[in-house]
Amino acid sequence: MLQPQNSHKIIYLADDDEDDRMLFMDAVSELDLAIMVKQAEDGQQLLHSLYQTATEIPELLFLDINMPGKNGFECLTEIRNADQPFNALKVIMMSTSNNAYSIDKSYELGADFYAVKPGTYQELKKLLQNVFSMDWNAFTRDKTGFLIA
Repeated sequence: MLQPQNSHKIIYLADDDEDDRMLFMDAVSELDLAIMVKQAEDGQQLLHSLYQTATEIPELLFLDINMPGKNGFECLTEIRNADQPFNALKVIMMSTSNNAYSIDKSYELGADFYAVKPGTYQELKKLLQNVFSMDWNAFTRDKTGFLIA
């Protein structure tokens, strides 16, 4: 069983693709991670949920860029411009694209990491395993290590 060093208790996944959300949940379950995953189908639902449960802010957010309503960039902007308790929320932007514009914009808006959505289930599990084995207490946001796989 993978024991995450950072012991995230609650994470959030905001992605409009139902298949991607199901694969994410299956991977988390298969890795036997001791976390609770909350989900949102679009940016507006994510922000509404975050504001409604402000006493239970997740420690980590996987945020899809291309979503209806409010996209990931708009959500990230609102999260980073909000007062407490959102300041400490770690955000990993996710997209099928690895274009420089999306990566640079994500960094400029305050994301902690950028991940290209894995093409296979095994790659998704590896990505999650890498993320959840990070030592977030020693984390320093850095442009050179911004893109993760």
